[in-house]
Amino acid sequence: MELDTGEGEARAHVAPVRLYLGVFGALLALTLATVAVSYVHLGAFNLAIAAVIATAKASLVVLYFMHLKWDVRFHAVVLLGALLLLGFFLAYTLNDTTYRSEIQPEAGARYDPRTGEWAAGLPEGAGRRVSPVSR
Repeated sequence: MELDTGEGEARAHVAPVRLYLGVFGALLALTLATVAVSYVHLGAFNLAIAAVIATAKASLVVLYFMHLKWDVRFHAVVLLGALLLLGFFLAYTLNDTTYRSEIQPEAGARYDPRTGEWAAGLPEGAGRRVSPVSR
């Protein structure tokens, strides 16, 4: 793989096979850790731990298999900026869908989390699943 140095010349990057095998082993170990954690009930922490493990795996792939570790640092800044924006938009969307029924109950909420009752305005039988409150 050739990388542009910005000065009209290219430099090649060659990583040893041993490094790739080590990263592959780490990815396998993290995958096994993901499966092992899925069998342990940790409540709300299950999702957080799975997200941390997935982030570590994605970081290894981006750094070594996509050669970002040896690339121009500006590309890493662009990637981190894009990931931060993605995280911001996902957090905003999650916040909106989580608290929508508290602000405006008729805006698509399936149940009122305060009472456990079905939201007003839903047609009979339309999307009525068991609410988390009644479990």
